Amino acid sequence: MKKYTILLLLLTAGAQISCNQDLDPTVYSNLTNTNGYQTKSDAVAAINSIYGRLKGPSVGDNFSYWATRHFALTDIATDLGHCQFGGDPGQLSLGTWSSTNGLLKEDWNAMYKLIANANSAIFNITPMAGITAAEKAQFIAEAKFLRASAYMDLTDSWGPVILITEANLGNPGYLDQTPPSSVEEIDAFIIKQLNEAADVLPVNYKQNAIYSTNDVGRATKGAALTLLAKLYLRSHDWPKVATLTQQVMSLNEYSLYPSYLGLFKESNKWCSENIFSSLSDANTNGTELLNHFGPTDHPVVQNRWQYYTVNWDFYNTFGDEDDRKKCFFPEFMGSDGLLHKQAPSLGAQPPAGVLYMPDVATRKYADDETTTYYDGHSVNILRYADVLLSRAEALNEISGPTQEAIDLINQVKGRSHAKLLILANYTQATLRDAILQERGWELFYEGKRRADLIRMNKYDVLVNAYHLRVGEAAQVKMPQNKYYTYPQSQVDLNPKLSNADRQ
Repeated sequence: MKKYTILLLLLTAGAQISCNQDLDPTVYSNLTNTNGYQTKSDAVAAINSIYGRLKGPSVGDNFSYWATRHFALTDIATDLGHCQFGGDPGQLSLGTWSSTNGLLKEDWNAMYKLIANANSAIFNITPMAGITAAEKAQFIAEAKFLRASAYMDLTDSWGPVILITEANLGNPGYLDQTPPSSVEEIDAFIIKQLNEAADVLPVNYKQNAIYSTNDVGRATKGAALTLLAKLYLRSHDWPKVATLTQQVMSLNEYSLYPSYLGLFKESNKWCSENIFSSLSDANTNGTELLNHFGPTDHPVVQNRWQYYTVNWDFYNTFGDEDDRKKCFFPEFMGSDGLLHKQAPSLGAQPPAGVLYMPDVATRKYADDETTTYYDGHSVNILRYADVLLSRAEALNEISGPTQEAIDLINQVKGRSHAKLLILANYTQATLRDAILQERGWELFYEGKRRADLIRMNKYDVLVNAYHLRVGEAAQVKMPQNKYYTYPQSQVDLNPKLSNADRQ
């Protein structure tokens, strides 16, 4: 399923839309379980609606969750992200967010909308008689994977949250105020769901018996195993991370794409490095990634906002030999007639004809091949480089530096011609720091940085060090800021969500 051509449907327990086996959808005036969820196409539409929630439900609104806004929580609020503007992203950039931050509210809502679609699909597909057992198992496995991914993101951001499943839909009081479940309880749920999904999902969709084309972008066995490895990485269960990453590698389905810059081009919708991605097409359901990430006053990449950016401190850590340093717009003659560049020192005043940029825009979602307002960049939610680095981290935590761990890191470095590591130069502690830095260079603005910093106990250390160096207050306090404040709108609805220890 190329999800840039899928039919996106909002499915809830009380309102369902379905289509029959013909090309034209049937519109029902009174939707019930009697006239909906009858055919395979009904079930496929329900599953496709969950994928649609990864980035927004419709054209013109595709800037939710993994389409743009999630990166404010995962990357802007770290040591590498920056936003020169005020408002909600500015608060996250400065570490001054509160329960009224709109981006926290929107990301929370997007994740629970995906969960609602998944719950509804599982609840209604389970009793269907009009599909085969194999089809039913496939559809439910996809829904379980997608729901697990949303709960993983929720617990990364907020820790204990409300656990709602398809079982709640049969309970008339399931919307009653309930206390949040612990991270341990939700982790146990995610583990069960992902193991069940991995047992069913195919390695790929080539010549698949259920979907008629090579539907890249759907959940696979490799995606379920990778997400499971990410969960165990978060909980520091290093042996399980090592086992699961080896299983992913042994599928022989994935490899590093030859070019780092080419990996993120809009024209590269899917390649051997993709494990799970949110796909788009500029002409049918384009996103606003390019607008948020592109530079202002650029002569080629025009009419963009330079809104989600990288700070100069992070940019300057790249070696000049590293191709990943080319993934930015550090200097250009602007359409405003000014030379846009980095200031030579903090607080320096630019000479005539020069503009010192407060931060640097990335090409990762803003390559100069895109000319449309809405763009079709893929967002790589899970990719193979992360598997290699996660395995290296696990091996180092288990037994200290090994040649295998160094080789895994060097695979990632080598693709970008970065300076390679030498085993003799590292202890367990220094290799841990090197892995964290490598993950920053490789995975910036891919939704991983805040979780990485927290896992390695560096969130307050590195974020505050950056803020202090540039003359800002050191705002991050741990463990208080390990999790975001619950959105105030949710606390108002359910006072059992308390921000007492998060403000």
